[in-house]
Amino acid sequence: MTIIGRSLARKALRSVKTVNPLFQKDVIRHPRLKSSAAATAAVLEDVFHGIQLDTSKPIRLHKLEDILGDTSKAVDVRRRLIAEDNENARSVLKLPAAEGDFATDEFYNKVHGANCENVVGYLPVPVGVIGPLRVNDEEFYVPMATTEGALLASASRGARAIEKSGGAYAKVMRDSMTRSPVVELPTAMAAIEFAQYIEDPQNLETFKGYFSNTTNFGRLEDIKATVAGRYCFLRMSASTGDAMGMNMVGKGCNEILENVLRDVPSAKLVALSSNMCTDKKPSAMNWVNGRGKSVVCEVTIPKDVVENVLKTTIPDLVKVNTIKNLVGSSLSGSIGGNNAHSSNLVTAFFIATGQDPAQNVVSSNCMVIMEPLNDSTELHVSVTMPSIEVGTVGGGTSLHSQKACLSMLGVAGASRENPGENSKKLAEILSATVLAGELSLNAALASNNLISAHMDLNRKPASAESQSTNESPQNSVTSTKSSFSQNTQVRSLFSLSKRKKSISVDSNGQFLDPQLPVP
Repeated sequence: MTIIGRSLARKALRSVKTVNPLFQKDVIRHPRLKSSAAATAAVLEDVFHGIQLDTSKPIRLHKLEDILGDTSKAVDVRRRLIAEDNENARSVLKLPAAEGDFATDEFYNKVHGANCENVVGYLPVPVGVIGPLRVNDEEFYVPMATTEGALLASASRGARAIEKSGGAYAKVMRDSMTRSPVVELPTAMAAIEFAQYIEDPQNLETFKGYFSNTTNFGRLEDIKATVAGRYCFLRMSASTGDAMGMNMVGKGCNEILENVLRDVPSAKLVALSSNMCTDKKPSAMNWVNGRGKSVVCEVTIPKDVVENVLKTTIPDLVKVNTIKNLVGSSLSGSIGGNNAHSSNLVTAFFIATGQDPAQNVVSSNCMVIMEPLNDSTELHVSVTMPSIEVGTVGGGTSLHSQKACLSMLGVAGASRENPGENSKKLAEILSATVLAGELSLNAALASNNLISAHMDLNRKPASAESQSTNESPQNSVTSTKSSFSQNTQVRSLFSLSKRKKSISVDSNGQFLDPQLPVP
């Protein structure tokens, strides 16, 4: 055993509490993690047996592909380790990852009549995780589906900064989906009179009754009428439980209109949707009044975390955010674009969790504010997102893979105790995910290492590309393993680091830390 190994062992023995070194959690107070320690040991012993490891530096989870020289095995190890961290994270094992994991018959049965027509196949998109991301005193591994290299690595750095700062806090301020039909009247004066009739408080109560007849979970909240010439545009707002709610609101609005047009024969429906909703288009209406969930998320980051994790300074980060996201976006005439790349995070999150990707247009509305506090010893960062359109039931959320991703966040399906709470929680997690991404990208711009990061993480060397093109998958893996073994030296200490969590193995594959049982 090396000097470092003996030091670690003595330190562990002096510890009053029994701690799982990989996760740094108290396994006495959390009995569930006792088996996790053993399972973790089993995973590592099984995987790293007989493999030469360069352990001169701590090795993080995202480096497993390089360590093992086998991308499939790296995915398996990462899944098994994440699954040991908390109960929700265990749902990562439900996500298809290998040949045979995906039941096409079941998938096509689910899709038929619900998600897609003229089906000819399916398109695999890689799913990664960022985290642990701490939001409202809970930790999450956030699933993200993307083909953009460097995105998850960047967001993970932001998540690490958030965690080291005590976590982010998010809150849904408003929750209402909208639909805006347009009605034609004989004259402009008649249109004004019709608008007054619609907005009469007594009539609103009647309209709420019509709406409630169509749904068990939706509730009409308000109708705002806007007149343009002979046309009256009605923006109807309703709560929709845990559903994103577009169909629910559309059905309720149609019921209201059928009754109203019967009472006002001179009025004629032009279209159930008038573009004042506003769905899947940039809109000042959504930016100001909101649509879906209106969320604010914040974190206060100490100076040392800004410098050591984000690799920049508070003044530089504040300046980049102000000039780029506030001044630059204003000069461009952007609506809802006071951010660096909110849409990146929203879209990857949407695809993984079964949301409507086209609604990223509205859901990505985001204002990032960064302010120095306490003589620039702390940085306060917030994201305000007035129009997040998400649900945990309906649409793509019922498909197996997407449901597994929702389960990782603990929000799959409808909340039985408090209908609507799951979709609100999903929106809050998304806002914190955007916050993590904004922190890291703006920091990369402040330190001017954006391009180098993309070149490192988003470009394969030519030799690797030629290998993947010219060799069979089996030969490629064998070649990588062989090359890896030849170019690395055997070290006496291996450290797998996750959140500064480490586990140590000597050159014979024996675990150095006596606190972690070997199966």
